[in-house]
Amino acid sequence: MSLRCLGTVAAAFGLLIAVWHGPVLAFPVDGNQTALPVNTELNEDALERPREVFRSEMSGGKSYLVNLGNLAFSSPSILGDVARQANVSCGTCHVNGAGNARFFMPKMSTRPGNFDTTGPLFNPKADNGLLDPVRIPSLRGARYLAPYGADGRMASLRDFVRNVIVNEFAGPEPSPVILDAIVAYLQDIDFLPNPSLGPTGRLVGKISEAERRGEALFWKPFPHDPGMSCAGCHVPSGAFVDHKQHDVGSGGLFKTPTLRNADFNAPYFHDCRFDTFDQVVTHFDTVFGLGLTAQDRRDLVAYLMAVGDGTQPYEHEGAGASLREVNDFATVLGAAIAAGDRDVVGLAVETIGGELRELTEQYPDRKNTSVSGGDRERVNARAALKEVVLLLRRIEVAVDDGRTEDAAADYRNYRYLMAAAVPSLLAGAEPWSLFNPAVHDQHYAALRRVLESRRVAR
Repeated sequence: MSLRCLGTVAAAFGLLIAVWHGPVLAFPVDGNQTALPVNTELNEDALERPREVFRSEMSGGKSYLVNLGNLAFSSPSILGDVARQANVSCGTCHVNGAGNARFFMPKMSTRPGNFDTTGPLFNPKADNGLLDPVRIPSLRGARYLAPYGADGRMASLRDFVRNVIVNEFAGPEPSPVILDAIVAYLQDIDFLPNPSLGPTGRLVGKISEAERRGEALFWKPFPHDPGMSCAGCHVPSGAFVDHKQHDVGSGGLFKTPTLRNADFNAPYFHDCRFDTFDQVVTHFDTVFGLGLTAQDRRDLVAYLMAVGDGTQPYEHEGAGASLREVNDFATVLGAAIAAGDRDVVGLAVETIGGELRELTEQYPDRKNTSVSGGDRERVNARAALKEVVLLLRRIEVAVDDGRTEDAAADYRNYRYLMAAAVPSLLAGAEPWSLFNPAVHDQHYAALRRVLESRRVAR
């Protein structure tokens, strides 16, 4: 559920809340504000987000096509009616190109982190009548990881993206440009750097004895079949995949998943049945009769953790990170205005506007009594964001009317405000925003109490 819905609920109830002292839990969807099932969990209140690394940033910056793909990936408008009503985009499940281990949707998930892509909610025509969810994968390094889908059913990433949009989420047929752009975006998302891995995928640097023993076990032939080993499928020199499907005793043929950055990809297996590497190793030991000792299992886990590591896996969610992405999207808008491309202008205005409205709700309204102080700063931050949203709408109207020069002038004003005024106003209000962990916890504690009181009243 979008943060603007949550903020409205809290403001309407006008609760005065004490500081929340318990662990911060992700906030569930409830009530009738959304098309999603009650108790859906989208993890939109997370303060830490996966860090997204782009290959192109190492070679001069992201291209127009990559930014357009990121824009479309972040937009509910490319999907079907239910997704649009619920404000669900591709980025809802794949946060910053990673996974979303907290995602849970009743009747579409069996546990957090998985989702039934052939269920009835988003496209009843695709419903196979079974609850058979698959893990929401990270998209890091996607260019290395064909074939696509948990079962490796599609060799082409472009075909896979189209299938998700049209068949799984009942979206309209995407234009070739949008498909190409999303593919370009996905292929640009890189693995997080791992200084423990050399160019051939072997461990390098200061490695523990347990990790070295684990690496040797990883390459060791299986007792029942000397032609098999862990490294035979998870090929270290090939991003730890072999581009094939295998039956590993989990109920069918599934493609080999990468071990790169896997420390941050739990839960594991196609259906999220395992929470830890230890459980995964125990499964293989049992199914394939590896005869591992307790020390062997610990060593293999140590090796998997070394291989699956990555630098700076998360970043604090803040106005700066949000504005950087919005500014990337705005470069697409600028190019589309100059080209008179109404479709891309409309997509950009809708997506950027949605991002800015979400950002606005990170600065609670004065009526929200779960937040105290900073009234003027919050009012100014909200007003500035609303102003640029209105300016975006003017740009879209001007382009639709054929007034390209007016649209270009408004776009220049938008860029000026986003560079000069908006960042400073947001920074000034940040101590009283939901980016402040204490304010964040108080705000969501208030919402939990609202939901609890409503459940009791029923």
